[in-house]
Amino acid sequence: MDRKIDDFHLLEFDTVIDVDHLVTVHYFEYSKNYIFEGEKHNFWEFLYVDKGQVQVMADDRRFILKQGEIIFHKPNEWHTVRADGKVAPNLVVIAFNCLSDAMSHLENKVITLENPLKVHLGTIVKEAKHAYSSNLADPSLKKYQRREKGKFGSEQLIKLYLELLLIELIRNENNLKLVTRTSPDIREYVQEEKVNIIINFLKDNLHKSLSLDDISRQTLLSKSSLQKLFKENMNVSIMEYFKHLKIKEAKVLIRENNHNFTEISAILGYNSIHYFSRIFKNVTGMTLSEYANSVKSLIDNNH
Repeated sequence: MDRKIDDFHLLEFDTVIDVDHLVTVHYFEYSKNYIFEGEKHNFWEFLYVDKGQVQVMADDRRFILKQGEIIFHKPNEWHTVRADGKVAPNLVVIAFNCLSDAMSHLENKVITLENPLKVHLGTIVKEAKHAYSSNLADPSLKKYQRREKGKFGSEQLIKLYLELLLIELIRNENNLKLVTRTSPDIREYVQEEKVNIIINFLKDNLHKSLSLDDISRQTLLSKSSLQKLFKENMNVSIMEYFKHLKIKEAKVLIRENNHNFTEISAILGYNSIHYFSRIFKNVTGMTLSEYANSVKSLIDNNH
């Protein structure tokens, strides 16, 4: 709100872009075969290719991002990155919170940065190194540590240059390249990628007693979306699939004959041998002892 002092009117700044929080500033030097399996989060993120090229997925869109190009991921947009297997890429990834309505101008666009804007981006990375002692190349980093004696004003310069970058991009909106919607086969590809991530997570956690909430948190999908996605692609519920994975592993452990049934039950995350036995019989039609002594187990062991 504007104010008045003596005969002078004090004009409050009309702030069209306000970056209120920084999340991460990364500069990555990845291998040529690098794959980031995907995530989504409730804040903005952009990826800039400083060298090489990468394939980027954004919800149901897939495209190649080349050197000098930048893509913005809006809040809660699922996204992945993979290198092309030929050139080891260098990437700048910056995540931040901005509630300004004007950010909608940057949705669904790939942008080629001109040299002045590259300077802004380079300044942000440089000031982040001045401000934080954390390793900017660590992709697992969730919280930065401020330097005890950082350069004066570094964090404010990050904010200012980031806002300047965003404003200049939006001013030149007519020169931005639209990201086109993908065809149904690309959407199928995206779904397949997500399902593979889920299945790999289940296989890596056969020794645990996972709930639907656990899987939802890990895969960054709501429970309803998770169940629908898995059912549509695998024709079985996700918990039923997980149960069958456990029983398949139980068969292997029984055939190896290195553990008794109680130990196998514990290895697979079951708290009760009785419950494990009941599940095993429901799935296989045999008790644990019957399977261990069956001709089928001998046949399975030879395949």
